[in-house]
Amino acid sequence: MQEFPPHPPLSAGLEEFLLSPENIPIHDIRAAWKLWPPEPRPERLLHADFAPPTTDIAVERDPMLGQLLGFHEVEVSTKGLTAKNSTSLQRAPGPLSSSVKGEATHFPFWPGGLDQPELVKTVAQRPPELSLNLGNDLLDVPPGFEEGMKFTSAAGDSQSEPVLLPAPDTVRISDLLLGGGDMVMDWEEEEEEEEKEEKKESGVVDGALQSQTETEESEKIIDEVIGEIGETVVAVKQADATPTSWVVKVDCNATVSDFNEKVPNMAHTWPFQPDQFQKQAILLLEQHESVFVAAHTSAGKTVVAEYANRLSLKHLTRTIYTSPIKALSNQKFRDFRQTFGDKNIGLLTGDVQIKSEAPCLIMTTEILRSMLYNGSEVIRDVEWVVFDEVHYINDTERGVVWEEVLIMLPDHIGIIMLSATVPNSIEFASWVGRTKRKKMFVISTLKRPVPLRHYLYTGNSKQTSDQLFEIVGDGKKLNVAGYRAALQAKKERTSKAAAGFGAKVKQYTNPKEDKNVWLSLVRMLQKKDKLPMVAFTFSRARCDSNADSLTTLDLTTGTEKSEIHVFFKRSTALLKGSDQCLPQVVWMRDILKRGIGVHHSGILPIMKEVIEMLFQKGLVKLLFATETFAMGVNMPARTVVFDAIRKHDGVRPRDLYPGEYIQMAGRAGRRGKDTTGTVILLCKADVPESSDLQRMILGQATTLQSQFRLTYSMLLNLMRVETLRVEDMMKRSYAEDETTRHEVDRKQTLKQLEEDFRSLQRLDCPVCDQDLDHYYTACSRIQHLRTQMQAYLLTHPSALKALSPGRVVTLFTSTYGHSLAVVLSQQTAKSARTFTVLMLCNSGDEWAERATSIVGDSAKRDILTPYKALTGLFAPDGEVKHTVVTVEGLLIYNITEEVVDVERKKIVDDYNNRQIPRFRGSLPGQACMKATQALLRLTEAFPAGLPALCPVRQLRVMDMGFVQLRDERERLESTMDCYTCVRCPDFEAHFGMARKKAELHKKQGNLKFMLSEESLQLLPEYNQRIEVLRTLMFLNRQNVIQLKGCVACEIHSHEVLLTELLFTNIFGHFEPPEIAALLSCVIFQQNKCSEPNLTEKLQKGQKMIEETATRIALCEREHGIDVSVEDTLRELKFGLVEVVYEWACGMEFLEITKLTDVSEGIIVRCIQRLDETCRDVRKAAKVIGDTALYQKMQTCSTLIKRDIVFAASLYTI
Repeated sequence: MQEFPPHPPLSAGLEEFLLSPENIPIHDIRAAWKLWPPEPRPERLLHADFAPPTTDIAVERDPMLGQLLGFHEVEVSTKGLTAKNSTSLQRAPGPLSSSVKGEATHFPFWPGGLDQPELVKTVAQRPPELSLNLGNDLLDVPPGFEEGMKFTSAAGDSQSEPVLLPAPDTVRISDLLLGGGDMVMDWEEEEEEEEKEEKKESGVVDGALQSQTETEESEKIIDEVIGEIGETVVAVKQADATPTSWVVKVDCNATVSDFNEKVPNMAHTWPFQPDQFQKQAILLLEQHESVFVAAHTSAGKTVVAEYANRLSLKHLTRTIYTSPIKALSNQKFRDFRQTFGDKNIGLLTGDVQIKSEAPCLIMTTEILRSMLYNGSEVIRDVEWVVFDEVHYINDTERGVVWEEVLIMLPDHIGIIMLSATVPNSIEFASWVGRTKRKKMFVISTLKRPVPLRHYLYTGNSKQTSDQLFEIVGDGKKLNVAGYRAALQAKKERTSKAAAGFGAKVKQYTNPKEDKNVWLSLVRMLQKKDKLPMVAFTFSRARCDSNADSLTTLDLTTGTEKSEIHVFFKRSTALLKGSDQCLPQVVWMRDILKRGIGVHHSGILPIMKEVIEMLFQKGLVKLLFATETFAMGVNMPARTVVFDAIRKHDGVRPRDLYPGEYIQMAGRAGRRGKDTTGTVILLCKADVPESSDLQRMILGQATTLQSQFRLTYSMLLNLMRVETLRVEDMMKRSYAEDETTRHEVDRKQTLKQLEEDFRSLQRLDCPVCDQDLDHYYTACSRIQHLRTQMQAYLLTHPSALKALSPGRVVTLFTSTYGHSLAVVLSQQTAKSARTFTVLMLCNSGDEWAERATSIVGDSAKRDILTPYKALTGLFAPDGEVKHTVVTVEGLLIYNITEEVVDVERKKIVDDYNNRQIPRFRGSLPGQACMKATQALLRLTEAFPAGLPALCPVRQLRVMDMGFVQLRDERERLESTMDCYTCVRCPDFEAHFGMARKKAELHKKQGNLKFMLSEESLQLLPEYNQRIEVLRTLMFLNRQNVIQLKGCVACEIHSHEVLLTELLFTNIFGHFEPPEIAALLSCVIFQQNKCSEPNLTEKLQKGQKMIEETATRIALCEREHGIDVSVEDTLRELKFGLVEVVYEWACGMEFLEITKLTDVSEGIIVRCIQRLDETCRDVRKAAKVIGDTALYQKMQTCSTLIKRDIVFAASLYTI
């Protein structure tokens, strides 16, 4: 039997593999190699694909007459156009994975209203050196070939060129309609010949002749019709091409009597009859016109949005509905889903994406901006974009988003703007129409479906609970009697020591007094059947304390308590066990059972949704809310109560603006249920001033104002597309509306000025030709220097002291030149400082009506005259007269050393008395004669002028800038006699010609500046921010976006800071929970909170982030941006770093609420937004290829997305 060789021991082999893993065969890559020998295929070298043409020559003809108008080059090829190289709607669709929100590498679609870049110019427009002679310049033998293609004619004439037949000037439209004439193709002619031959063979030639006769008659009829309507069509087309106005105001009071005839088959119907303004909007939407609907809260603006959505369903297109806040998006999603069905409504928010393929998408305005910048494929199919609460454009932080979106919308999208009533709706709509180059129709109505009545409430106990006083009713005027009754009622309860007349300014009371006020108010409203009510309180803490204090108040029945309990339990069943026991959840359950609710940003999102749904069902009778509850969703109550009329806006305490008051008060009155809405202002301390109430209740709403500002995100997103310019975005912003509104008029004026400039008579004078232009420049400079010096002196204390009554000054007037005057008094006006002076004049000029002609108006004083040195003073001709005039400080040529004794009051009174017609013949008083004689003596004693006070030595004006101005002026004045032109006999006339030429040139320069981009308000800041991006290497010197810039485009908040942190690999030193905690500093916004307890590693991370932010701020300051390091660091708030860290580590929500005094709702909102930032950083890590950081950020999102923080919204389930 053959024996097997001995097998080595297993332990020895295992030890060898463990100690030397490189010897394991599986690590030898050669074993996995597989080689395929290449097959030679030389025929592939002979095949080359032709490049597709990108342009074509198109014929332009008159649409009615067929007349040839010309040729132009058009872009015809869509091959090669992708989302990464084109802004055209004809480009190829992008990948399906990014079809909804787009990608930062995709180009946006071309904005509507913006001039598209010019196409390639035609051959005829090419310069001669680039033109190509097809007959002589082409090579006919390729290099290396013996023979080639001969470009010769059939006759062998190599020099002959093809002859192009001229196109006909006019083509009859009948030829096009009937198929005759030269436009018929050859194959059509062949078919006609074949048909004729067949007809001849079949014996139907007579029928053909009859058909030809009918054709000729049809041609005549068509020519006659075209002749009648051709001119009209062309006129309408030309009128539409250059509209004089981009806005049309619709008369909402006009009755639409034939509405059913104009819209026989409405796309959407309601169980009620639409109001007149709603019918007007529907008619315009049917014509695909853009509208701006401004109406009061609860007036029914949503009807317009619903009809637009139904139209898009009918047209198989899409509608995007935008809202200012995420909560409003969720609520609209539920409402629209009930109206249009689940499959037709989608929702896009930062963390939720539901049915993104639906025809109607609801989202915040920020999401839409991101989709526009990232070239979302959804934009192709959008027919309407609805901007709800568009007056939110006034928001300082987020208002710029609305302007960006309006500017970036493509041309095919209709615009629907819904807003509260604003006084400048026409102006704003005009800006939108001018920007998008489409007509905007403004529908503005002040009518309320439920009128409001405003009251003051002064009660605070059961005995005074009926003290309700109407101050504004149907008359839209302040009811003075009601206001006085409220004052009297309040005064009767005030102790004698504290009683006084009129209203007081005290605004606050203690909690016990507040409780009594609320109890008495609720009982009174309950008796009058005025519940439910919303109590607007401008403090989260006061909302909670008010609800806590009403422990004895129970407003619900047993049935309602049961319904509330069942709904609350079903809603909180989504939460895990420990989250159901949160203190806020337990507290909210207790007060809701009694019909009381609280709604503010500190409440958990799911709790706010529970309160909103119960309020809509009528189960919450008393709701304490902040002003965010009045935003958007139609949740009316029977009564609205204002806890106070003052609020803190984050900067200072102030009274409510009329627009804010109207927005909140509009929640009073339920359409179809209440005849009037009740608005009550609590007078818990003292009655507000009547003037404050008048301004707040009856005042004008806040106008829409631009909050446009430059952001790094905007700059980078626009600069990554070569054809889009930031300057175009700035020019079309609402902030530049005042400039762009007059652009057409300025262009016409500039054209007229250019024609006037060309028509100027040329100066033909051998004397003035030498240096007249230089002389004019010197005169202009002297006048400018004198104006600057006088303006400075009139603000200097020493000069103003010297110009006290009695000081003799030298005036330069348009009538008398240099003349003496004595100062009587000085006044400070809004525009400039003025002086009342007594001066000498000729007989007839002493009356007040002659004062303007003596001094000269501002328009005449601005006219430059030849330089005149002080060589002589004015002396009256004949009888010496005087006048008292008020002059501007700029007319004072110098301040003399002389001071005379004057009685200014007597002089002014005497002069004014003699201006009365019946006293004009009276002799001047002694005071006037004394001052007049003093001036006359000084004029005769110093005919060449009085010595003037030296501004430097005597007035002690030691400013270096002033001294330089004085020295330059004296230097120029010393050279004025050296010019040759002053010796010309016609110098005055020639100087006038030079002045006219210079004025025209100056006006041209001003207009060109206003029409250029140099006049943009934000252009200096734009250049500064560009330099910052270059320094930080987001852009190169040619403004081409670099890798850093591409990464920043992926981030939507604090893009520069986070990009710098990524490129310095700061996050690489931390674990996922620590990264999430540190990123919370750019999300959390509350200014005051408890100090977090950070680990040593987190403290190190905080220091690194602050150092990076400091470096960026210093870079911005270096390039001129007004920002301080302190303000930059103050924006980074690390108050929730510990909370987020523990949450990411797995701690229960109940436990993390004990780590800080920040409200639960704010914690949840911060972590939700943190997930969006983590996704942005994850995308950025993918761009730069950092796989480790990509995995970390994915882990961050997984760790924080759990439990109550990311509980599903009740509106979406």
